[in-house]
Amino acid sequence: MTYKAVTYELQDGVAILTLNRPDQRNALDMDMRTEIGDVVTRVRQDDDVKALLITGAGGAVWAGGDLKSLSEGKRPAAVNRERVRSLHIWFHELVNLEKPVIAAVDGSAFGAGFCMALAADFVLCSDRAKFCAAFARIGLVPDLGGLFLLPRVVGLQRAKEIFFTGRVVGVAEAQALGIALEVHPQAELMERALEFAGRFRNASTLALGMAKGILNHSFELDQRTLAEQESYAQAICIETDYHQQAVQRFLNKEKTLFDWDAAAKQARRSE
Repeated sequence: MTYKAVTYELQDGVAILTLNRPDQRNALDMDMRTEIGDVVTRVRQDDDVKALLITGAGGAVWAGGDLKSLSEGKRPAAVNRERVRSLHIWFHELVNLEKPVIAAVDGSAFGAGFCMALAADFVLCSDRAKFCAAFARIGLVPDLGGLFLLPRVVGLQRAKEIFFTGRVVGVAEAQALGIALEVHPQAELMERALEFAGRFRNASTLALGMAKGILNHSFELDQRTLAEQESYAQAICIETDYHQQAVQRFLNKEKTLFDWDAAAKQARRSE
């Protein structure tokens, strides 16, 4: 499929989705929404994809909603409601994609762009990144899953403060709050993000995906229900070839295929 508003490539197990409307600060227009949904489905169905890396072209890469599109003519409230509801068809799939999702943010992640970053499992950003839930500035309610995602990252009180004030969160604060996992110099961000995503190449995608699915619901479920989900997931993973081979490697005193710390050390040695 040829895309208008995004680009897609696969590099050695890492799918790279780039928001590609730099002249409009990569605002989410209808083409981009549709194409992101297509990419998420593509990634989910492709066994060769071990992780998804999301980034944006042209510096200020996560501008959020397309305000020009929103201002073009008055629409009935029901139509506006459906426009927002339709976002969650693909956004739900992105948040719950059973593969690691990494966001590489270089520049501004504002409004819905902030929420897009929160949809990732891990946010890596450059030293010039900044985040803002700008909805209050234009009299809107946070959308694109922000009301669900941000409190789970920063806590309820801090989420209210960020949403109600519409203030900018700088990169140091974003890391302190747990919004950003790592901060890198701008020139190194994509290299670091690709290396980070690439460490999942030898992991069990099934095991990580099932763990992610349970974790994403861990705030709503009681301990007994979580234990039941854990039991079912483990029963499936125990029967996989990946687990059987990993046990055999352990018994043979061979190195494990998936060793995060060793991969990190290897990356540092290659610098």
